[in-house]
Amino acid sequence: MTSSTNAPTQVQPRVGVYVCHCGTNIAGIVDVEAVTQFAASLSDVVVARHYSYMCSDPGQALIAEDIRKEGLNRVIVASCTPNMHEGTFRKACAEAGLNPFLFQMTNIREHCSWVTDDSTAATEKAKALVAAAVRRVRWQVPLEMRRVAVKQSALVVGGGIAGIEAALRLADSGKHVYLVEREPSIGGHMARLYKTFPTLDCAA
Repeated sequence: MTSSTNAPTQVQPRVGVYVCHCGTNIAGIVDVEAVTQFAASLSDVVVARHYSYMCSDPGQALIAEDIRKEGLNRVIVASCTPNMHEGTFRKACAEAGLNPFLFQMTNIREHCSWVTDDSTAATEKAKALVAAAVRRVRWQVPLEMRRVAVKQSALVVGGGIAGIEAALRLADSGKHVYLVEREPSIGGHMARLYKTFPTLDCAA
């Protein structure tokens, strides 16, 4: 494949694209073979495959094997929502030795096959989403997760009734709370009232 002249890193991108059938959820509308062939024609894409269920163990194994054998340094999966399986594929990439943040997922189920009965339109949109993912993944860089200490405190802006209630609830949960009010006293509009309906209790 030809390489992109605008590659952001010194390492030449070697992208693998995997298109999921998701049973008939995607393949029933989107022509996954056409999307795969289109992906194979994109710059920096060295592997393009389609598979029945990419999230399955064999599907993940397919990605891992290609990372090792083809030297992939970028991976794209075109399937369902990232909310469901982005973590799954990131883990598969990491176990194969690829930084998980060099993975990109694009949603061709909820954004294509589930929103139209027009197979041609769904397929063309899926191609566009895959092309966008390929362009994006070139710019991704390896990241490392780290743990940092977090101080269990909260800032509540506004000392009206809502702010006071929020501050009390946070404090009851064990948080250290800073309540900030711009007026000389707290209570907001409530503090200006004489009595409240219907009990006629003192507002203060």
